[in-house]
Amino acid sequence: MTARSYTVAFQGVEARLVEVQCAVAPGLPAFSVVGLPDKAVQEARERVRAAFAAMSIALPSRRITVNLSPADLPKEGSHFDLPIALALLAAIGIIPAEKAEETIALGELSLDGQLMPVTGALPAAVTAAEEDRLLLCPKPSGPEAAWVDAAQVIGAATLTEVVQHFTGQRRIEPAAPGEAVSGLGGKDLRDVKGQETAKRALEIAAAGRHHMLMIGPPGSGKSMLAARLPSILPPLSPAEALETSMIHSLCGLIDDGGISRARPFREPHHTASMAAIAGGGRRAQPGEISLAHNGVLFLDELPEFGRPVLETLRQPLETGEVMVARANAHVKYPSRFMLVAAANPCKCGYLADANRACSRAPLCGADYLGRISGPLLDRFDLHLDVPPVAVADLELPPGAEGSAGVSRRVAIARDVQTARFRDFPGLRQNADAEGSLLEEIAAPDAESRSLLVRAAERFGLSARGYHRVLRVARTIADLACEERVQRQHFAEALSFRLPSTR
Repeated sequence: MTARSYTVAFQGVEARLVEVQCAVAPGLPAFSVVGLPDKAVQEARERVRAAFAAMSIALPSRRITVNLSPADLPKEGSHFDLPIALALLAAIGIIPAEKAEETIALGELSLDGQLMPVTGALPAAVTAAEEDRLLLCPKPSGPEAAWVDAAQVIGAATLTEVVQHFTGQRRIEPAAPGEAVSGLGGKDLRDVKGQETAKRALEIAAAGRHHMLMIGPPGSGKSMLAARLPSILPPLSPAEALETSMIHSLCGLIDDGGISRARPFREPHHTASMAAIAGGGRRAQPGEISLAHNGVLFLDELPEFGRPVLETLRQPLETGEVMVARANAHVKYPSRFMLVAAANPCKCGYLADANRACSRAPLCGADYLGRISGPLLDRFDLHLDVPPVAVADLELPPGAEGSAGVSRRVAIARDVQTARFRDFPGLRQNADAEGSLLEEIAAPDAESRSLLVRAAERFGLSARGYHRVLRVARTIADLACEERVQRQHFAEALSFRLPSTR
């Protein structure tokens, strides 16, 4: 007899449907799994056999063959345990075969029949909704998968509960979505003393999703400013939360099924490898730039990162996605993030202080920042010089305006952009605009164009740099609730494009 159940195989954030076919035929007793399984899937035979023994279910003394179709699609991970067990239960007549065929299952079996949580429940639920099938998963993964309203999700704790559910002995109640997590900490812009220009740049970057580079001596507050950026960013929209959570689900970063509405903030160490940043490894997993999708990627000590690692950022910064190419897989992940980077002006960090700078100043500054390529520097919309904070400033009372006031202005500016790009799929913020659309929404008047031309000639702005000035000026105008971009908006945008110390 042949029975079927269904599961998924992951390719990037996409969960592709896999048909699990189980045939029990005459022949020497054997249990084989075919269809391009990896080692973890091959080992499912022993886990299923032990789980059946724990339930006092004897496997027939016949030849059992499990085929995972399509056979040319690589199958990886332990989540194939449950669908293989489900198809086998249907093949030997313990559960109705039609019930197994209506189910997409994923879950890892322990030797005593317990169901262990697995990654990827959220993308699997999306596929189940598209295929109009029931999703069966381990109970701890149920709250995560239940966020897909169109999918019917049940979470079982043991294989025994699965048998009882499909035979009608005891029904499993549908899983309920986990609690939404705000994720907001206690860090507030009011904690930053002085640095008003830096705070203004942070507000502009948050409003338009502009990439920002901060350069300043140690202790000037660069990391402190970046850490407070999430406090002024608006929460994720429902669509953005689903996009982001699907990536996090593949990496097992969703706790207790709770989807976070806070924007991701990733800060990898400068020793991170290329695979850790861009994605890769044996299973072509997403990297930090994909985990920061719809959020912030903060690279502290930017020149200390490896040159090849930094160069991998160039294409994702422009396209909003990254292709992880391996010999056996070509996987595309979304990576629309805001890049915020910090660097010291030189190796010792005190280039501007004659009393503390090393003997190689100013050549050490050029050598140190020269580790960052020109094409990568050109992709930063805002270049900010962060001066040291005077001790007297530390004695000042907290600022009058904190993150709450700034976040309100940022939210208003983003609402304006949402309305502006409503009819343009794939565009959400000013940083995404390009071509004729950018010329239309940030068209300079004659006086402003003259200013831009003079600045481009004097400071050697590239075409990319010119367009980035237009985007930043448009964001500044949105923060000022101005319909048209005016000369002062272009002037402020240019001031952040042309730093004075380099």
